[in-house]
Amino acid sequence: MTIQLSEHILELIAQARIVSFASWKDSYPSEVIQLFQRADDESRYLNDADLGQIQAASSEGDSLIHTAQLLRDRAPEIIDEARNQVLAQFPHITQPGGGLYPPKRAENCWRDFWHFLRCITYGIAGGSSQFTSSEGLHYMNLLYQELQVPLEAMVVGLEGIKAASLKRVGDLEAETLAPYFEHLITQLKAFSYD
Repeated sequence: MTIQLSEHILELIAQARIVSFASWKDSYPSEVIQLFQRADDESRYLNDADLGQIQAASSEGDSLIHTAQLLRDRAPEIIDEARNQVLAQFPHITQPGGGLYPPKRAENCWRDFWHFLRCITYGIAGGSSQFTSSEGLHYMNLLYQELQVPLEAMVVGLEGIKAASLKRVGDLEAETLAPYFEHLITQLKAFSYD
């Protein structure tokens, strides 16, 4: 069964781009910002060639680039752990009457987790924990309202992404990385349904 999305929903999806590189112009040459933008336009993680070019143009240490690469490569297991945390905390969420039923809703939620981690890796690779677009987040909030996405579960999932990611790095690195995750968690916690 395919679910038809309204024109309004499709417009919100197009506008709900949570990353912005506008404030990075002082830190990177335009061709590097274009690498980030192209990856975001294509809804993909930065590839090794992208990361190499960013590293060559960056004043950031190699460790942040390496961490973005590690999290990208471990994304499936990180997302699995976050999904399991949501399912453990909300055991009926994917059953009839639950916020992530029918299964297509759950798939979309897990896909959003993948995108959250993708966007966080951009921030990490760019050395900027302020990587979000307030306008894009506004439209994402409207989209989530329209689709009645269970916000509490999404926040738990994002916190699960943070925990699963940080346990894959050393303690010192985890301390450095935490603000990248916290930034997006704080943004998502600010969402409200009128």
